[in-house]
Amino acid sequence: MSSMRNEVDAGAALEAASYLTRPAEEYVNDANVETMWAVKAGEDAEIHFNLLCSADPKLLKLGEEDDRIYSKFREQFPNFQVDIVDVDSLKSKEAKEKWRKFCEELKDVEDFSFGTLLRLKAQEEYSEENTILVTRIQFLAIEIARNREGANDAVYSHHIKPK
Repeated sequence: MSSMRNEVDAGAALEAASYLTRPAEEYVNDANVETMWAVKAGEDAEIHFNLLCSADPKLLKLGEEDDRIYSKFREQFPNFQVDIVDVDSLKSKEAKEKWRKFCEELKDVEDFSFGTLLRLKAQEEYSEENTILVTRIQFLAIEIARNREGANDAVYSHHIKPK
């Protein structure tokens, strides 16, 4: 991910931000927009993983709506396995219907539908094999649950430096 970041300067990042906040209907498979989105998603994933490595996940707050997101998530998905996410639990026809309802109820959360990278296995880093594209609200719901339920503890424990 750091190689992607090195290829984009501050001006390009600001340009990307302006494009990414425009209405979706303005875009038609623009390769530049896709590249800018990939860079932004990669940077967000890198920031998220660095947070997990440097702070106790149980103490992390991903946003002001964490409590509401977590409550709704566990209310609607009480048995969802957050430690190892099964792709079908996100992408099957049945799962998509359940997630659509969940996302709609939380559409007031900033950037709720923004494409975001999620690690499938909580104990592993972001990699091509361990990453799936989800909406930001799905990412938040799963990562808040991972933090609160201890699924991200191994990442932090593995990366803390002995004193």
